[in-house]
Amino acid sequence: MKKVAALATLLALTSALAASPKDTLVYQSSSDIPTMDPGVTYDTASGGVVENIYETLVTYSGASLSKLEPLLATKWTISNGGKTYTFDLRKGVKFHSGNAFSCADAEYTFERNLVTNSAESGNWFLAESLLGTGANAADDKTITWARIDKAVECNNAGQLIFNLPAVDPAFLAKLAFAGQSVVDSKYAAGLGEWNGKEATWKDWVGKDLTNSKLSQAPSGTGAYKLVRKDSNTLLATAFDGYWGKKPAIKNIVIQKVSELAARQQAFLRGDADLIDGGGRAVDETQVKGKAGVTWVDNLDNTVATAFFMNQNIKNPALLGSGKLDGKGIPATFFKDANVRRAFSYAFDYQKYITDVQKGKGKQRTMLLPEIFGGYDAKVSKYTYDKAKAESFFKRAYGGQLWKNGFVLTANYRQGSEPSQKAMEILKANLEALNPKFRVNIQAKQWSEMLKDSKDGKEAMTIMGWAPDYADPDNFMYTFYSSNGYYNPRLNWKDSQIDKWLEQARSTVNTTERNRLYSLVGKKAFEQAPYILMPAGINYIFMRDNLVGVSASNYNPMISFAATGTFWKELSKK
Repeated sequence: MKKVAALATLLALTSALAASPKDTLVYQSSSDIPTMDPGVTYDTASGGVVENIYETLVTYSGASLSKLEPLLATKWTISNGGKTYTFDLRKGVKFHSGNAFSCADAEYTFERNLVTNSAESGNWFLAESLLGTGANAADDKTITWARIDKAVECNNAGQLIFNLPAVDPAFLAKLAFAGQSVVDSKYAAGLGEWNGKEATWKDWVGKDLTNSKLSQAPSGTGAYKLVRKDSNTLLATAFDGYWGKKPAIKNIVIQKVSELAARQQAFLRGDADLIDGGGRAVDETQVKGKAGVTWVDNLDNTVATAFFMNQNIKNPALLGSGKLDGKGIPATFFKDANVRRAFSYAFDYQKYITDVQKGKGKQRTMLLPEIFGGYDAKVSKYTYDKAKAESFFKRAYGGQLWKNGFVLTANYRQGSEPSQKAMEILKANLEALNPKFRVNIQAKQWSEMLKDSKDGKEAMTIMGWAPDYADPDNFMYTFYSSNGYYNPRLNWKDSQIDKWLEQARSTVNTTERNRLYSLVGKKAFEQAPYILMPAGINYIFMRDNLVGVSASNYNPMISFAATGTFWKELSKK
Protein backbone atom coordinates (compact mmCIF):
# COMPACT_ATOMS: atom_id res chain seq x y z
CA MET A 1 0.00 0.00 0.00
CA LYS A 2 2.88 2.39 0.75
CA LYS A 3 4.22 1.91 -2.78
CA VAL A 4 0.81 2.67 -4.30
CA ALA A 5 0.41 5.76 -2.14
CA ALA A 6 3.88 7.02 -3.03
CA LEU A 7 3.22 6.65 -6.73
CA ALA A 8 -0.09 8.47 -6.40
CA THR A 9 1.69 11.35 -4.68
CA LEU A 10 4.32 11.49 -7.41
CA LEU A 11 1.73 11.51 -10.16
CA ALA A 12 0.13 14.48 -8.44
CA LEU A 13 3.51 16.20 -8.47
CA THR A 14 3.67 15.90 -12.26
CA SER A 15 0.45 17.87 -12.60
CA ALA A 16 1.09 20.62 -10.05
CA LEU A 17 4.46 21.96 -8.91
CA ALA A 18 5.63 20.89 -5.48
CA ALA A 19 8.95 20.73 -3.69
CA SER A 20 11.23 18.15 -5.26
CA PRO A 21 11.71 15.14 -2.90
CA LYS A 22 15.15 13.65 -2.28
CA ASP A 23 14.38 10.51 -4.28
CA THR A 24 13.00 12.47 -7.23
CA LEU A 25 14.64 14.54 -9.94
CA VAL A 26 12.47 17.26 -11.51
CA TYR A 27 13.56 18.81 -14.79
CA GLN A 28 11.56 21.58 -16.45
CA SER A 29 12.06 21.74 -20.20
CA SER A 30 11.11 24.42 -22.71
CA SER A 31 10.17 21.86 -25.35
CA ASP A 32 8.28 18.63 -25.74
CA ILE A 33 9.77 15.16 -26.34
CA PRO A 34 9.14 14.31 -30.01
CA THR A 35 9.74 10.55 -29.72
CA MET A 36 10.89 7.74 -27.48
CA ASP A 37 11.56 5.32 -30.34
CA PRO A 38 15.35 4.93 -30.74
CA GLY A 39 14.88 4.23 -34.45
CA VAL A 40 13.93 7.85 -35.11
CA THR A 41 15.66 9.65 -32.23
CA TYR A 42 17.56 12.56 -33.75
CA ASP A 43 17.10 15.51 -31.40
CA THR A 44 18.48 16.31 -27.98
CA ALA A 45 15.13 16.32 -26.17
CA SER A 46 14.31 12.80 -27.36
CA GLY A 47 17.89 11.66 -26.88
CA GLY A 48 17.88 12.81 -23.26
CA VAL A 49 15.10 10.30 -22.51
CA VAL A 50 16.05 7.45 -24.86
CA GLU A 51 19.64 7.29 -23.59
CA ASN A 52 18.31 6.56 -20.08
CA ILE A 53 15.46 4.16 -20.88
CA TYR A 54 17.46 2.21 -23.46
CA GLU A 55 21.10 1.22 -23.78
CA THR A 56 23.62 0.95 -26.60
CA LEU A 57 26.26 -1.71 -27.22
CA VAL A 58 29.04 0.70 -26.22
CA THR A 59 29.18 3.98 -24.34
CA TYR A 60 31.64 6.74 -23.50
CA SER A 61 34.20 6.18 -20.80
CA GLY A 62 33.50 8.99 -18.35
CA ALA A 63 34.14 12.39 -19.89
CA SER A 64 36.24 11.02 -22.77
CA LEU A 65 35.02 11.48 -26.33
CA SER A 66 37.62 9.12 -27.80
CA LYS A 67 37.55 6.19 -25.37
CA LEU A 68 34.58 3.82 -25.56
CA GLU A 69 33.70 1.03 -23.18
CA PRO A 70 31.24 -1.89 -23.31
CA LEU A 71 27.63 -1.45 -22.14
CA LEU A 72 25.29 -4.12 -23.54
CA ALA A 73 28.38 -5.62 -25.11
CA THR A 74 31.14 -7.03 -22.93
CA LYS A 75 33.93 -6.92 -25.50
CA TRP A 76 34.55 -6.74 -29.22
CA THR A 77 37.14 -7.71 -31.80
CA ILE A 78 37.90 -6.17 -35.19
CA SER A 79 39.05 -8.37 -38.07
CA ASN A 80 39.06 -8.68 -41.86
CA GLY A 81 41.18 -5.58 -42.29
CA GLY A 82 38.86 -3.48 -40.14
CA LYS A 83 35.65 -4.51 -41.90
CA THR A 84 34.27 -7.10 -39.46
CA TYR A 85 33.23 -6.29 -35.89
CA THR A 86 32.32 -9.15 -33.52
CA PHE A 87 30.61 -8.33 -30.21
CA ASP A 88 30.21 -10.53 -27.17
CA LEU A 89 26.94 -9.56 -25.48
CA ARG A 90 26.11 -9.17 -21.82
CA LYS A 91 24.17 -12.02 -20.23
CA GLY A 92 21.48 -11.78 -17.55
CA VAL A 93 20.01 -8.57 -18.96
CA LYS A 94 16.26 -8.02 -19.07
CA PHE A 95 14.07 -5.54 -20.87
CA HIS A 96 11.42 -3.60 -18.96
CA SER A 97 8.86 -6.01 -20.43
CA GLY A 98 10.55 -8.89 -18.64
CA ASN A 99 11.92 -10.35 -21.88
CA ALA A 100 15.53 -11.51 -21.79
CA PHE A 101 17.99 -9.57 -23.95
CA SER A 102 19.68 -11.66 -26.64
CA CYS A 103 21.63 -11.29 -29.86
CA ALA A 104 18.36 -11.51 -31.80
CA ASP A 105 17.27 -8.20 -30.27
CA ALA A 106 20.46 -6.46 -31.36
CA GLU A 107 20.24 -7.90 -34.87
CA TYR A 108 16.60 -6.80 -35.13
CA THR A 109 17.45 -3.30 -33.92
CA PHE A 110 20.12 -2.58 -36.51
CA GLU A 111 18.20 -4.19 -39.35
CA ARG A 112 15.15 -2.13 -38.37
CA ASN A 113 17.27 1.02 -38.43
CA LEU A 114 18.57 0.20 -41.91
CA VAL A 115 15.08 -0.60 -43.20
CA THR A 116 13.34 2.50 -41.82
CA ASN A 117 16.33 4.78 -42.44
CA SER A 118 15.66 8.37 -43.46
CA ALA A 119 17.68 11.59 -43.28
CA GLU A 120 15.43 12.73 -40.43
CA SER A 121 16.06 9.60 -38.36
CA GLY A 122 19.82 9.78 -37.99
CA ASN A 123 20.24 6.26 -39.33
CA TRP A 124 21.77 7.56 -42.54
CA PHE A 125 25.24 7.44 -40.99
CA LEU A 126 24.71 3.84 -39.82
CA ALA A 127 23.64 2.98 -43.38
CA GLU A 128 26.79 4.63 -44.73
CA SER A 129 28.85 2.26 -42.58
CA LEU A 130 26.90 -0.95 -43.18
CA LEU A 131 25.57 -0.49 -46.72
CA GLY A 132 28.00 1.99 -48.23
CA THR A 133 25.23 4.57 -48.77
CA GLY A 134 23.15 6.82 -46.54
CA ALA A 135 20.04 6.11 -48.60
CA ASN A 136 17.23 3.64 -47.95
CA ALA A 137 15.78 1.03 -50.31
CA ALA A 138 13.18 3.46 -51.66
CA ASP A 139 15.85 5.91 -52.83
CA ASP A 140 18.54 3.38 -53.77
CA LYS A 141 17.20 0.34 -55.63
CA THR A 142 20.48 -1.53 -55.15
CA ILE A 143 19.65 -1.99 -51.47
CA THR A 144 18.11 -5.43 -51.06
CA TRP A 145 17.05 -7.52 -48.10
CA ALA A 146 20.09 -9.72 -48.72
CA ARG A 147 22.42 -6.73 -48.25
CA ILE A 148 20.69 -5.66 -45.05
CA ASP A 149 20.57 -9.20 -43.68
CA LYS A 150 24.26 -9.74 -44.38
CA ALA A 151 25.29 -6.44 -42.80
CA VAL A 152 24.36 -7.55 -39.29
CA GLU A 153 23.89 -11.10 -38.06
CA CYS A 154 24.19 -13.43 -35.08
CA ASN A 155 26.48 -16.45 -35.16
CA ASN A 156 25.90 -19.80 -33.46
CA ALA A 157 27.78 -18.62 -30.37
CA GLY A 158 25.32 -15.75 -29.85
CA GLN A 159 27.81 -13.10 -30.91
CA LEU A 160 26.70 -10.08 -32.93
CA ILE A 161 28.63 -9.55 -36.16
CA PHE A 162 28.73 -6.44 -38.33
CA ASN A 163 30.04 -6.83 -41.88
CA LEU A 164 31.13 -3.50 -43.33
CA PRO A 165 31.72 -3.08 -47.08
CA ALA A 166 34.66 -0.77 -46.33
CA VAL A 167 36.71 0.43 -43.38
CA ASP A 168 34.99 3.07 -41.26
CA PRO A 169 37.14 4.57 -38.48
CA ALA A 170 34.03 6.18 -36.93
CA PHE A 171 31.94 3.00 -36.72
CA LEU A 172 32.34 2.33 -32.98
CA ALA A 173 31.55 5.96 -32.17
CA LYS A 174 28.36 5.66 -34.22
CA LEU A 175 27.24 2.71 -32.08
CA ALA A 176 27.32 4.94 -28.97
CA PHE A 177 24.63 7.22 -30.44
CA ALA A 178 21.35 6.99 -28.49
CA GLY A 179 19.49 6.24 -31.73
CA GLN A 180 21.37 2.92 -31.95
CA SER A 181 19.99 1.72 -28.61
CA VAL A 182 18.86 -1.91 -28.59
CA VAL A 183 15.13 -2.55 -28.94
CA ASP A 184 13.05 -5.38 -27.41
CA SER A 185 12.25 -7.27 -30.64
CA LYS A 186 9.53 -9.62 -29.36
CA TYR A 187 7.81 -6.80 -27.51
CA ALA A 188 8.01 -4.46 -30.52
CA ALA A 189 6.56 -7.05 -32.89
CA GLY A 190 3.80 -7.72 -30.37
CA LEU A 191 2.86 -4.03 -30.49
CA GLY A 192 2.49 -4.21 -34.26
CA GLU A 193 5.91 -2.85 -35.20
CA TRP A 194 7.97 -4.53 -37.94
CA ASN A 195 8.30 -8.26 -37.25
CA GLY A 196 11.88 -8.46 -38.49
CA LYS A 197 11.02 -10.76 -41.38
CA GLU A 198 12.04 -10.54 -45.03
CA ALA A 199 8.43 -10.94 -46.14
CA THR A 200 7.42 -7.59 -44.61
CA TRP A 201 10.53 -5.43 -44.76
CA LYS A 202 9.49 -3.45 -47.85
CA ASP A 203 6.37 -2.23 -46.04
CA TRP A 204 8.60 -0.45 -43.51
CA VAL A 205 11.19 1.16 -45.80
CA GLY A 206 11.66 4.80 -44.78
CA LYS A 207 8.69 4.67 -42.42
CA ASP A 208 8.39 7.52 -39.92
CA LEU A 209 8.60 6.02 -36.43
CA THR A 210 8.11 9.28 -34.52
CA ASN A 211 4.70 8.29 -33.14
CA SER A 212 5.21 4.54 -33.32
CA LYS A 213 3.61 2.23 -30.78
CA LEU A 214 7.09 1.60 -29.43
CA SER A 215 7.50 5.34 -28.88
CA GLN A 216 4.27 5.42 -26.92
CA ALA A 217 5.17 2.39 -24.78
CA PRO A 218 8.95 1.81 -24.79
CA SER A 219 10.73 -1.23 -23.40
CA GLY A 220 14.49 -0.88 -22.99
CA THR A 221 17.21 -2.34 -20.82
CA GLY A 222 18.07 0.98 -19.16
CA ALA A 223 18.17 1.84 -15.48
CA TYR A 224 14.81 3.61 -15.77
CA LYS A 225 11.47 2.63 -17.27
CA LEU A 226 8.59 4.80 -18.40
CA VAL A 227 5.56 5.09 -16.10
CA ARG A 228 3.57 7.58 -18.13
CA LYS A 229 3.85 10.43 -20.61
CA ASP A 230 1.39 13.03 -21.82
CA SER A 231 1.79 16.30 -23.74
CA ASN A 232 3.29 18.12 -20.76
CA THR A 233 4.76 15.53 -18.40
CA LEU A 234 6.95 12.44 -18.39
CA LEU A 235 7.41 10.19 -15.37
CA ALA A 236 10.03 7.45 -15.24
CA THR A 237 11.03 5.26 -12.34
CA ALA A 238 14.05 3.11 -11.52
CA PHE A 239 13.82 -0.36 -13.08
CA ASP A 240 13.99 -2.99 -10.35
CA GLY A 241 15.31 -5.60 -12.79
CA TYR A 242 18.22 -3.48 -14.01
CA TRP A 243 21.39 -5.52 -14.52
CA GLY A 244 23.76 -2.77 -13.35
CA LYS A 245 24.18 -0.72 -10.22
CA LYS A 246 20.87 0.50 -8.84
CA PRO A 247 20.45 4.26 -9.24
CA ALA A 248 20.20 6.52 -6.19
CA ILE A 249 17.32 8.58 -7.58
CA LYS A 250 14.10 6.62 -7.80
CA ASN A 251 11.90 8.90 -9.92
CA ILE A 252 12.47 11.21 -12.87
CA VAL A 253 9.90 13.89 -13.68
CA ILE A 254 10.19 15.96 -16.86
CA GLN A 255 7.72 18.83 -17.18
CA LYS A 256 7.20 21.02 -20.22
CA VAL A 257 7.01 24.62 -19.01
CA SER A 258 7.10 27.05 -21.91
CA GLU A 259 7.55 30.28 -19.97
CA LEU A 260 11.13 30.99 -18.92
CA ALA A 261 10.00 33.09 -15.94
CA ALA A 262 7.89 30.21 -14.59
CA ARG A 263 10.84 27.82 -14.93
CA GLN A 264 13.14 30.25 -13.16
CA GLN A 265 10.72 30.73 -10.27
CA ALA A 266 10.23 26.99 -9.80
CA PHE A 267 13.99 26.45 -9.89
CA LEU A 268 14.80 29.17 -7.39
CA ARG A 269 12.11 27.82 -5.03
CA GLY A 270 13.60 24.34 -5.26
CA ASP A 271 10.55 22.87 -7.00
CA ALA A 272 12.75 21.96 -9.98
CA ASP A 273 16.29 20.61 -9.81
CA LEU A 274 17.18 21.48 -13.40
CA ILE A 275 15.61 23.78 -16.00
CA ASP A 276 16.22 24.98 -19.53
CA GLY A 277 17.76 28.42 -19.19
CA GLY A 278 17.48 31.51 -21.34
CA GLY A 279 21.03 31.86 -22.61
CA ARG A 280 24.17 33.06 -20.83
CA ALA A 281 23.24 36.74 -20.54
CA VAL A 282 19.85 35.94 -18.99
CA ASP A 283 21.01 33.08 -16.80
CA GLU A 284 23.96 34.98 -15.36
CA THR A 285 21.59 37.80 -14.40
CA GLN A 286 18.61 35.80 -13.15
CA VAL A 287 20.14 32.61 -11.71
CA LYS A 288 23.89 32.71 -11.13
CA GLY A 289 24.87 33.46 -7.53
CA LYS A 290 21.38 32.94 -6.12
CA ALA A 291 20.84 30.93 -2.94
CA GLY A 292 20.70 27.17 -3.48
CA VAL A 293 22.24 27.31 -6.98
CA THR A 294 25.40 25.59 -8.22
CA TRP A 295 26.97 27.04 -11.37
CA VAL A 296 29.52 25.05 -13.42
CA ASP A 297 31.30 27.03 -16.14
CA ASN A 298 33.99 26.78 -18.82
CA LEU A 299 32.72 23.50 -20.25
CA ASP A 300 33.47 22.17 -23.72
CA ASN A 301 31.14 23.13 -26.55
CA THR A 302 30.62 20.51 -29.26
CA VAL A 303 28.44 22.65 -31.53
CA ALA A 304 29.88 24.27 -34.66
CA THR A 305 27.98 27.20 -36.18
CA ALA A 306 28.46 29.25 -39.34
CA PHE A 307 26.99 31.66 -41.85
CA PHE A 308 26.16 29.62 -44.95
CA MET A 309 26.84 31.43 -48.23
CA ASN A 310 24.77 29.64 -50.86
CA GLN A 311 26.45 29.54 -54.27
CA ASN A 312 23.27 28.60 -56.15
CA ILE A 313 20.30 30.46 -54.66
CA LYS A 314 17.12 28.80 -55.95
CA ASN A 315 14.70 31.47 -54.79
CA PRO A 316 14.10 34.43 -57.18
CA ALA A 317 12.29 36.32 -54.40
CA LEU A 318 15.65 36.84 -52.66
CA LEU A 319 17.53 37.97 -55.76
CA GLY A 320 15.91 41.31 -56.53
CA SER A 321 16.88 42.10 -60.12
CA GLY A 322 18.83 38.86 -60.28
CA LYS A 323 21.78 40.80 -61.66
CA LEU A 324 24.90 42.50 -60.43
CA ASP A 325 23.42 45.92 -61.17
CA GLY A 326 23.09 47.35 -57.66
CA LYS A 327 19.45 46.28 -57.40
CA GLY A 328 19.92 42.65 -56.47
CA ILE A 329 22.32 39.72 -56.83
CA PRO A 330 22.70 36.84 -59.28
CA ALA A 331 21.85 33.33 -58.03
CA THR A 332 25.58 32.53 -58.12
CA PHE A 333 26.59 35.65 -56.17
CA PHE A 334 28.70 33.72 -53.65
CA LYS A 335 30.43 31.61 -56.29
CA ASP A 336 33.21 34.18 -56.52
CA ALA A 337 35.63 33.32 -53.71
CA ASN A 338 36.55 36.98 -53.38
CA VAL A 339 32.98 37.75 -52.30
CA ARG A 340 33.15 35.04 -49.64
CA ARG A 341 36.51 36.26 -48.38
CA ALA A 342 35.26 39.84 -48.24
CA PHE A 343 32.21 38.80 -46.24
CA SER A 344 34.45 36.83 -43.86
CA TYR A 345 36.63 39.88 -43.21
CA ALA A 346 33.53 42.06 -42.75
CA PHE A 347 32.19 40.18 -39.71
CA ASP A 348 33.32 41.49 -36.30
CA TYR A 349 34.05 38.30 -34.38
CA GLN A 350 35.23 40.01 -31.20
CA LYS A 351 32.15 42.25 -31.06
CA TYR A 352 29.96 39.13 -31.25
CA ILE A 353 31.95 37.49 -28.43
CA THR A 354 31.72 40.63 -26.28
CA ASP A 355 28.13 41.68 -26.94
CA VAL A 356 26.34 38.37 -27.51
CA GLN A 357 28.46 35.81 -25.66
CA LYS A 358 29.35 38.22 -22.84
CA GLY A 359 33.03 37.49 -23.32
CA LYS A 360 32.50 33.72 -23.04
CA GLY A 361 33.31 32.75 -26.60
CA LYS A 362 36.24 31.91 -28.82
CA GLN A 363 37.08 31.80 -32.49
CA ARG A 364 37.84 28.47 -34.09
CA THR A 365 39.98 27.81 -37.13
CA MET A 366 37.68 25.09 -38.52
CA LEU A 367 34.07 23.94 -38.26
CA LEU A 368 35.27 21.26 -35.85
CA PRO A 369 35.24 21.61 -32.05
CA GLU A 370 38.76 21.75 -30.67
CA ILE A 371 38.23 18.74 -28.39
CA PHE A 372 38.02 16.43 -31.42
CA GLY A 373 41.01 14.88 -33.15
CA GLY A 374 41.87 16.59 -36.40
CA TYR A 375 41.37 20.14 -35.13
CA ASP A 376 44.36 22.28 -36.09
CA ALA A 377 44.76 25.47 -34.07
CA LYS A 378 47.46 26.65 -36.49
CA VAL A 379 45.07 27.03 -39.42
CA SER A 380 44.57 30.71 -40.24
CA LYS A 381 41.33 32.40 -39.26
CA TYR A 382 39.55 35.51 -40.41
CA THR A 383 39.42 38.66 -38.29
CA TYR A 384 37.40 41.81 -38.72
CA ASP A 385 39.48 43.86 -41.19
CA LYS A 386 37.80 46.66 -43.15
CA ALA A 387 40.77 47.17 -45.45
CA LYS A 388 40.97 43.51 -46.45
CA ALA A 389 37.21 43.29 -46.90
CA GLU A 390 37.29 46.30 -49.22
CA SER A 391 40.25 44.88 -51.13
CA PHE A 392 38.50 41.57 -51.85
CA PHE A 393 35.25 43.30 -52.78
CA LYS A 394 37.15 45.37 -55.34
CA ARG A 395 38.58 42.15 -56.85
CA ALA A 396 35.20 40.41 -57.00
CA TYR A 397 33.59 40.11 -60.41
CA GLY A 398 36.41 42.07 -62.01
CA GLY A 399 35.56 45.18 -59.98
CA GLN A 400 31.90 45.30 -61.02
CA LEU A 401 30.62 44.42 -57.53
CA TRP A 402 32.35 47.38 -55.89
CA LYS A 403 31.29 49.70 -58.69
CA ASN A 404 27.61 48.69 -58.89
CA GLY A 405 26.90 47.47 -55.37
CA PHE A 406 24.36 44.81 -54.40
CA VAL A 407 21.14 44.13 -52.49
CA LEU A 408 21.19 40.91 -50.44
CA THR A 409 18.23 39.53 -48.50
CA ALA A 410 19.13 37.16 -45.65
CA ASN A 411 16.84 35.36 -43.21
CA TYR A 412 17.57 34.43 -39.63
CA ARG A 413 15.83 32.14 -37.18
CA GLN A 414 12.84 33.86 -35.60
CA GLY A 415 13.24 34.16 -31.84
CA SER A 416 17.01 33.57 -31.92
CA GLU A 417 18.65 36.66 -30.50
CA PRO A 418 22.21 35.41 -31.21
CA SER A 419 21.36 34.87 -34.90
CA GLN A 420 19.66 38.25 -35.16
CA LYS A 421 22.60 40.04 -33.53
CA ALA A 422 25.08 38.26 -35.79
CA MET A 423 23.15 39.31 -38.88
CA GLU A 424 22.93 42.89 -37.59
CA ILE A 425 26.70 43.04 -37.03
CA LEU A 426 27.41 41.78 -40.54
CA LYS A 427 24.82 44.07 -42.12
CA ALA A 428 26.18 47.18 -40.39
CA ASN A 429 29.77 46.45 -41.37
CA LEU A 430 28.95 45.63 -45.00
CA GLU A 431 26.85 48.74 -45.49
CA ALA A 432 29.53 50.91 -43.89
CA LEU A 433 32.06 49.73 -46.49
CA ASN A 434 30.20 51.05 -49.51
CA PRO A 435 26.97 53.10 -49.69
CA LYS A 436 25.93 50.92 -52.64
CA PHE A 437 25.91 47.79 -50.45
CA ARG A 438 22.55 46.95 -48.89
CA VAL A 439 21.64 43.92 -46.74
CA ASN A 440 18.03 43.26 -45.83
CA ILE A 441 17.61 40.89 -42.89
CA GLN A 442 14.35 39.37 -41.74
CA ALA A 443 13.12 36.82 -39.22
CA LYS A 444 11.69 33.53 -40.46
CA GLN A 445 10.08 30.52 -38.81
CA TRP A 446 12.71 27.88 -38.10
CA SER A 447 10.74 25.02 -39.66
CA GLU A 448 10.38 27.01 -42.89
CA MET A 449 14.05 27.95 -42.88
CA LEU A 450 15.10 24.34 -42.45
CA LYS A 451 13.06 23.24 -45.44
CA ASP A 452 13.96 26.15 -47.68
CA SER A 453 17.66 25.97 -46.86
CA LYS A 454 17.68 22.23 -47.62
CA ASP A 455 16.12 23.06 -51.00
CA GLY A 456 18.80 25.69 -51.68
CA LYS A 457 16.32 28.55 -51.37
CA GLU A 458 18.11 30.62 -48.72
CA ALA A 459 20.80 33.07 -49.79
CA MET A 460 22.55 33.26 -46.43
CA THR A 461 21.62 31.51 -43.20
CA ILE A 462 23.14 30.82 -39.80
CA MET A 463 23.06 27.15 -38.83
CA GLY A 464 24.89 24.89 -36.41
CA TRP A 465 25.73 21.23 -36.08
CA ALA A 466 25.82 19.16 -32.91
CA PRO A 467 27.56 15.80 -33.27
CA ASP A 468 25.68 12.55 -33.78
CA TYR A 469 28.81 10.60 -32.97
CA ALA A 470 32.10 11.63 -31.41
CA ASP A 471 34.33 11.60 -34.46
CA PRO A 472 35.70 14.46 -36.56
CA ASP A 473 34.14 12.90 -39.66
CA ASN A 474 30.70 13.90 -38.37
CA PHE A 475 31.70 17.57 -38.68
CA MET A 476 34.23 17.64 -41.49
CA TYR A 477 32.24 15.55 -43.97
CA THR A 478 28.97 17.21 -42.98
CA PHE A 479 30.24 20.74 -43.58
CA TYR A 480 32.95 20.43 -46.21
CA SER A 481 32.16 17.49 -48.51
CA SER A 482 30.10 18.07 -51.65
CA ASN A 483 28.32 14.85 -50.61
CA GLY A 484 27.86 16.05 -47.03
CA TYR A 485 24.58 16.61 -45.23
CA TYR A 486 24.83 20.40 -45.45
CA ASN A 487 25.95 20.74 -49.06
CA PRO A 488 22.43 21.36 -50.51
CA ARG A 489 22.35 24.50 -48.35
CA LEU A 490 25.70 25.65 -49.68
CA ASN A 491 26.18 24.23 -53.20
CA TRP A 492 29.94 24.46 -52.91
CA LYS A 493 32.40 21.91 -54.19
CA ASP A 494 36.15 21.54 -53.97
CA SER A 495 37.40 18.32 -55.58
CA GLN A 496 40.65 18.30 -53.58
CA ILE A 497 38.78 18.64 -50.29
CA ASP A 498 36.39 15.87 -51.36
CA LYS A 499 39.36 13.62 -52.04
CA TRP A 500 40.98 14.32 -48.66
CA LEU A 501 37.72 13.69 -46.80
CA GLU A 502 37.17 10.35 -48.54
CA GLN A 503 40.74 9.36 -47.71
CA ALA A 504 40.15 10.25 -44.05
CA ARG A 505 37.08 8.02 -44.06
CA SER A 506 39.02 5.05 -45.37
CA THR A 507 41.88 4.84 -42.87
CA VAL A 508 42.06 4.02 -39.17
CA ASN A 509 45.45 5.71 -38.88
CA THR A 510 44.73 8.62 -36.53
CA THR A 511 47.85 10.56 -37.47
CA GLU A 512 46.97 10.38 -41.15
CA ARG A 513 43.37 11.37 -40.53
CA ASN A 514 44.49 14.40 -38.51
CA ARG A 515 46.87 15.43 -41.29
CA LEU A 516 44.09 15.22 -43.87
CA TYR A 517 41.68 17.24 -41.73
CA SER A 518 44.35 19.91 -41.27
CA LEU A 519 44.72 20.12 -45.04
CA VAL A 520 40.96 20.53 -45.38
CA GLY A 521 40.99 23.32 -42.78
CA LYS A 522 43.74 25.21 -44.61
CA LYS A 523 42.04 24.89 -47.99
CA ALA A 524 38.70 25.90 -46.48
CA PHE A 525 40.26 29.06 -45.07
CA GLU A 526 41.49 29.91 -48.54
CA GLN A 527 38.13 29.18 -50.18
CA ALA A 528 35.96 30.64 -47.36
CA PRO A 529 32.73 28.69 -48.01
CA TYR A 530 31.48 29.72 -44.56
CA ILE A 531 31.85 32.55 -42.09
CA LEU A 532 32.80 30.70 -38.90
CA MET A 533 30.84 31.89 -35.88
CA PRO A 534 32.64 32.14 -32.53
CA ALA A 535 31.87 29.15 -30.31
CA GLY A 536 30.20 29.76 -27.00
CA ILE A 537 31.57 28.31 -23.79
CA ASN A 538 29.18 25.88 -22.14
CA TYR A 539 27.89 26.06 -18.58
CA ILE A 540 25.40 24.22 -16.37
CA PHE A 541 23.39 25.35 -13.37
CA MET A 542 21.45 23.17 -10.95
CA ARG A 543 20.15 23.04 -7.39
CA ASP A 544 23.05 22.69 -4.98
CA ASN A 545 21.77 19.44 -3.47
CA LEU A 546 22.07 17.62 -6.79
CA VAL A 547 25.20 15.45 -6.93
CA GLY A 548 26.83 13.94 -10.00
CA VAL A 549 27.03 16.89 -12.39
CA SER A 550 30.50 18.40 -12.54
CA ALA A 551 33.21 19.59 -14.90
CA SER A 552 35.22 16.42 -14.28
CA ASN A 553 32.56 13.99 -15.50
CA TYR A 554 30.84 16.25 -18.05
CA ASN A 555 30.47 14.49 -21.38
CA PRO A 556 28.90 16.74 -24.04
CA MET A 557 27.76 13.69 -26.04
CA ILE A 558 25.20 12.86 -23.33
CA SER A 559 22.04 14.82 -24.03
CA PHE A 560 20.03 15.07 -20.81
CA ALA A 561 19.34 18.72 -19.94
CA ALA A 562 22.83 19.59 -21.23
CA THR A 563 24.28 18.09 -18.05
CA GLY A 564 26.50 15.61 -19.86
CA THR A 565 25.38 12.99 -17.33
CA PHE A 566 23.06 9.96 -17.27
CA TRP A 567 20.17 9.84 -14.77
CA LYS A 568 21.66 6.78 -13.07
CA GLU A 569 24.78 8.76 -12.12
CA LEU A 570 22.85 11.41 -10.18
CA SER A 571 21.91 11.59 -6.51
CA LYS A 572 20.79 14.15 -3.94
CA LYS A 573 22.25 15.11 -0.63
